[in-house]
Amino acid sequence: MKRFLILAATALTVATSWAQAPAVDYPNKIIKIIVPFTAGSATDIMARIVGERLSASLGQAVVVENRSGAGGTLGAAQVAKSDPDGYTLLVVSTGHVVNPALYGNLSYDTVGDFAGISPLAALPNVLVVAADSPIKSVRDLIAAAKAKPGQLNYASAGVGSATHVNAEKFRAVSAIQVTHIPFKGTPETIVEVSSGRVDFMFTPVLASIPSIRDNRMRALAVSTTKRSSALPDVPTVAEAGVPGFVFDFWVGLLAPAKTPRNIVNKLNQEVRKIMLQPEVVERLAKLGAEPMPMTPERFDAYIKEEFATLGAVMKAAPK
Repeated sequence: MKRFLILAATALTVATSWAQAPAVDYPNKIIKIIVPFTAGSATDIMARIVGERLSASLGQAVVVENRSGAGGTLGAAQVAKSDPDGYTLLVVSTGHVVNPALYGNLSYDTVGDFAGISPLAALPNVLVVAADSPIKSVRDLIAAAKAKPGQLNYASAGVGSATHVNAEKFRAVSAIQVTHIPFKGTPETIVEVSSGRVDFMFTPVLASIPSIRDNRMRALAVSTTKRSSALPDVPTVAEAGVPGFVFDFWVGLLAPAKTPRNIVNKLNQEVRKIMLQPEVVERLAKLGAEPMPMTPERFDAYIKEEFATLGAVMKAAPK
């Protein structure tokens, strides 16, 4: 019996060591970051800013792969089902938490199948129209929508994207009826709104600044509680006529749920260091993005909070 116990203890020690071994020398091969949206979207831009620097700090190649479709659920499903070893990661935005309200048969659990590593940034959304649009303010937009219920339309980067959620929250709070036109990604929405074929949209400041500065689009308001440093002359939606309105568009890094905690913690620490690098701070400031430092545990809790509050918004949205 004594010999059996010794052998069992030895086997357990070996098994435990084997299970932890991949984390000890992590990373020792290419890391893949899945972005469930198109190249050029705000989520993609943030993934590439961080991915490039993770490669340098970890000493391994980090490849960003776009897997767009179905509001980000295709890419999320791929990561949820991947090995929880830290070599397949996911960069999502706010829309990630509302997909269960929009897609009835998801193959993954939005909260339970992922481990939060770290937010990457908060990205103010900006409400924009074409530069030659007769709509020149938030009040103009609301008045036009109420004068012609259902006739104005807005673009989004896809059903369930953060741009969709933002616009639906605005629609509900301002009590207007407008028509949603989803596109494959942010670049397409900018083309359509700039041309005037679509009336308005909420879009990340990060992705839309070139079009705003080139006078192809007019910025009416930003969605956050305070003005964007990248667009200091543009009021918040609350300042522009919808008191109390706010929408936080965040981008964050996730891993499959059973990824070893030492890998999750290591990645969190590396992301935190990256976000403090002077060139990253400067670039984010120019893009209107702001850091959101959190521990993995706090990020998990934040995702659950967003899941509850924004999920309710989208459940009430017109189908």
